Amino acid sequence: MCGVEITTWYLEQDDPALLRPAGQPATPVTITRAELPSPELNRYLYTAVGGDWFWSDRLPWTWQQWQDFLDRPGVETWVASVRGTPAGYAELDGHSPGEVDIAYFGLLPCFAGQGIGGHLLTVALRHAWTLPERHPGLPPVRRVTVNTCSLDGPAALANYQARGMRIHRTETKPAATQPQTPGPWPGAERP
Repeated sequence: MCGVEITTWYLEQDDPALLRPAGQPATPVTITRAELPSPELNRYLYTAVGGDWFWSDRLPWTWQQWQDFLDRPGVETWVASVRGTPAGYAELDGHSPGEVDIAYFGLLPCFAGQGIGGHLLTVALRHAWTLPERHPGLPPVRRVTVNTCSLDGPAALANYQARGMRIHRTETKPAATQPQTPGPWPGAERP
C-alpha cells in the first residue's frame, strides 16, 4: 500500500515529581520484579504483548542474546499479574548513564481496557526513578524515556502523557513496506 506513514513519538520525564499516578484498577493486580533473568519469560512477554503491535526487532534473537541483554546492570522486568496470570509487563533499561528507558511496555490483549496499563506505568516510572537503589554503581537518574508509534496500541501515547511524560521529539517516516503484525502465535492464527 502506497503512502503508509509511521509516526514515532519520543517522550521523557525529567523529574520524578512530574509523575501523575493512575488510580488503582478495579481488578486487583500484583506487580512483581522478575529478579532472575529469564530469556524464556521475556521472550514470552515480548511476543504475547507485542505480537499484535508490530514488535519484531527481537524475534530473531537467540536464547544467548536474550540472556546477555537481561544480564546487563540496570535491566529489569516488572510483571503485572491478575490472579497469578501474567497481564503485562514493563522492561526498564538503565544502560545510558543517568537515563532509564522503558524499553518495552504493554498488556496482553485480554487485559486491555481495565485500567491496568495506567497502574503498571505508574509503578514502572517509580521503579525507573529508583533504579540505582537496586543497582549500586549506577548514577542517579536524571531522565526516564519511552517511545511509541502509530503502530502501537491506541491507548499508549495517551497513557504516557497522562502519567506526566512529555513529547520531546516526533518523527514521521514512510513505511518501507505495508506493516504486518507478527502475531503472538507464529505460524498459526489465534482463535
